[in-house]
Amino acid sequence: MSARDIGDIEVEESAEPADVAGPATYAVRRVWCWVAAVLLVLLLGATVALGSLVLGQHQRDARAAQALATARTYALILTTSDQGSLDKNFSEIIAGATGEFKDGYGKAWSQMRKMLIDNKVSTTGTVIDGAVKSVRGDDVDVLLSVKQDVTSTASDKPRTDYISMSMTMQKVNDKWLAAQVLLAGADGKRAK
Repeated sequence: MSARDIGDIEVEESAEPADVAGPATYAVRRVWCWVAAVLLVLLLGATVALGSLVLGQHQRDARAAQALATARTYALILTTSDQGSLDKNFSEIIAGATGEFKDGYGKAWSQMRKMLIDNKVSTTGTVIDGAVKSVRGDDVDVLLSVKQDVTSTASDKPRTDYISMSMTMQKVNDKWLAAQVLLAGADGKRAK
């Protein structure tokens, strides 16, 4: 730096220009910091929202898979019986049911049991295919295709029926139970 006299006033000259843009640069930096902070908050919010959606879908898929697996097993219980285990079969059906289906099946059992014994009916069910139709919280609608082989004294030869089942599985106390079962045979007629 050098100084020169101008009258009685001494003026210093500097090799570097004065920092006049200081306050403006600070303001721009502050704006960019706020913009970065807002973008970070938005990004974090979007990540949390997306994570929540993914977790919700995962939980929905898990419920659907559990309900479908239980429905497949339950369909076998419903479509398989023999003379020596009718009461055991009835107990398993009631244990896997809830609501109106459980009540209705319980009321109809004595009549069905008599018919099965009188005609010496034995059945073997096989689940061919199954799929989840819809998931509504702890209610899952399931569609099943079942092959049932039937022997009885009412017929000279065994018969094979193909049944379409629609089941509403309901989660009760951490256990999936059949709340509704609708059956349709190859002729398309529905039976409850």
